[in-house]
Amino acid sequence: MTGLAVRIDREAGTPPFEQLELQLAALIEQGTLRAGDKLPTVRRLADDLGLAANTVARAYRDLEARGLVDTRGRSGTFVAGDDVDSAARQAAHDFVTRIRTLGVDPDVALELVRRGLAR
Repeated sequence: MTGLAVRIDREAGTPPFEQLELQLAALIEQGTLRAGDKLPTVRRLADDLGLAANTVARAYRDLEARGLVDTRGRSGTFVAGDDVDSAARQAAHDFVTRIRTLGVDPDVALELVRRGLAR
């Protein structure tokens, strides 16, 4: 087993890749997984969780797009940045998600951020 406190509920309406992504993101945000920690290989985690390798790979790609992990080729996948960097990336992701939900134009959103940071 990987030692990660991750569980996939096959009866849930949420796809397995998304369940995995959300749980790993939560472990990173809580500090259970820290900057520099190496995640299990895609194959290893897929085997441990009874998932297809592509399912785990998608979750890892999505986490990388969110800035929460870095994939370093054959070296593996690691939790990204330091605690502040990780928290800032998550805040940015949450902001973008909310802005898209609200239908705010990206240029308007950027201006709101600029004004907020200028204070």
